[in-house]
Amino acid sequence: MMEQPTRNGHAVAVIIVNYNAGVMLERCLAALARQTFFDFHVIVVDNGSTDGSADGIESRHPGVSLVQAGGNIGFAAGNNLGLRHAGDVEWIVLLNPDAYAAPDWLERFIGTAETSSGFDFFGCRMRLADSPEFLDGTGDIYHVSGVAWRRDHGVPVGREVRTAGEIFAPCAAAALYRREDLVAVGGFDESYFCYFEDIDLAFRLRLHGKRCAYVPDAVVDHVSSGITGKRSDFATYHGHRNMVWTYVKNMPAILFWLYLPLHLCANLLAVLTCAARGQLGVVLRAKRDALRGLPRILRERSRVQAAVSVDWRDIRDAMARGFQALWNRS
Repeated sequence: MMEQPTRNGHAVAVIIVNYNAGVMLERCLAALARQTFFDFHVIVVDNGSTDGSADGIESRHPGVSLVQAGGNIGFAAGNNLGLRHAGDVEWIVLLNPDAYAAPDWLERFIGTAETSSGFDFFGCRMRLADSPEFLDGTGDIYHVSGVAWRRDHGVPVGREVRTAGEIFAPCAAAALYRREDLVAVGGFDESYFCYFEDIDLAFRLRLHGKRCAYVPDAVVDHVSSGITGKRSDFATYHGHRNMVWTYVKNMPAILFWLYLPLHLCANLLAVLTCAARGQLGVVLRAKRDALRGLPRILRERSRVQAAVSVDWRDIRDAMARGFQALWNRS
């Protein structure tokens, strides 16, 4: 279990994990300073940045707390560290340093969360920061094969037909959770380091009976892989390793065995796809390390599955199914 924090007087804590974000962090904090919702404080967890982006941040941005991780401990562990420093708040907001919030983002986010019935964590509308006429995403989709993707990524703004409603998971680049729920499930799995950690967290929350909603009028502009690089070897390795761990750890037994052949096919297809773009060695190393980590993941599975409080049909209904969904990924 995670530590119980002390009360700090705010209703919301915004956690930003920084690693060499440079001017992006300054733009992110400037956007937060313009929020129309005021009852929040900001925690910047610095993962050993060497670019000076965290230097003097508390003097430049009054009200911002800096937590030094002492090294690059990863996105998952960085957010857990921020959570331990957040105090006894009701809501935890995660925000990437390359995500720039609209002035009413928190007002819309928190307002929806406090009036929603039946939903416990929330995702928002994300536009591409460098091309705001296109969407970065409207929530994350998890397929029964174990594949996950950002819904509506690259779709022109105005052409998406999404309204408020249920999604499997929020993208943790801009997401809202109840603090007590994060504590109850143990926060992020720090072994993931980064990538797929938000899908894994959402899966475990769902197994506890929590549901996720999309808030379309809460908007951020997101650079998208602005720090790690899209389809970089780093992103490919962690994404494909953690894909396996998420399926094995979280999938309820009847669904695990029912969709295991599809999961194996998805992994094979991932290897072929990565090979075609010159990343065969990277993806093979990811799958090798996924298999090496299975004894620990299976121990985690026993703990996770023992705490399940919902019917497997509810979990299945929250996932995408069918080959058409995989083919039309967006």
